[in-house]
Amino acid sequence: MQVWTVANQKGGVGKTTSAVTLGGYAAQAGKRVLLVDLDAQGSMSCYFGLKPQSLRQSSAELMNHEGPISRDLIKDIVVELPYEGLSLLPSSPSLITLERTSQNKRGFGLILGQVLSLLEEDFDLVLIDCPPALGVLMINALVASTRLIIPVQAEFLSLQGFARMQQTVDMVQHSLDTVIDRVVVPTMVDRRTQACQQTVRSLRNEFPVDLWPGHIPIDTKLRDASRLGVPANLYQPSAKGVRAYGALYRYLEQRISSQRSVSNEDELYASADNATKAYWAEAV
Repeated sequence: MQVWTVANQKGGVGKTTSAVTLGGYAAQAGKRVLLVDLDAQGSMSCYFGLKPQSLRQSSAELMNHEGPISRDLIKDIVVELPYEGLSLLPSSPSLITLERTSQNKRGFGLILGQVLSLLEEDFDLVLIDCPPALGVLMINALVASTRLIIPVQAEFLSLQGFARMQQTVDMVQHSLDTVIDRVVVPTMVDRRTQACQQTVRSLRNEFPVDLWPGHIPIDTKLRDASRLGVPANLYQPSAKGVRAYGALYRYLEQRISSQRSVSNEDELYASADNATKAYWAEAV
């Protein structure tokens, strides 16, 4: 089972749209897909017409469950969506409290990985939508991941938080002695503007290994699909933004994970302050 996390420490960059649309393409290709909403705002859950504040059970209950977690408990919370091959583990606002109260619980960063390991026979692909902040929920997602997808809006301010996201990933890899394949995806690209073109050029120059060679253009059909609660590939497959996500999905399926320099990871980890290192030691 592959686990793809969609994350960025900046909001409004297209995380939920990316996760849902890629999941839609995977399901269309015959895969059994589980979408996981780890954001307390519940954007992914709302996408499919659910009301996170009214849900009896959600991902928060799993993350905060006392004692062993069973496969039956997880499947009782998973929602079967009205699209073949797509299921959802929804979110609720109680994740906000969980984020605040669980920061000092040793080993808490491993819970989601343990949950997903019980579902390996049920799903081929898991796509996790993260909150736009570094915390125990994003750590859980990164620890459980085989791949990280980082949507970056094509604007100058998005680049400022992106460097912090890169360091976060390197610290996870260092802590777990593993390599997470990461793919940077330029989103909301308007090629008519100089600012967008400059941002994409900067990404290409600074992150040539991680950067997807394509981009996701601005496309109102993506917004329309979310308003209707339909994966964009099923709503308007010929739209330019939707076709771009189709190209991204095919790229991700074919991509071979690139190995990173251990010495570079050690250097990045060593540069972190002591409080950050202590936080990671507790969480992971």
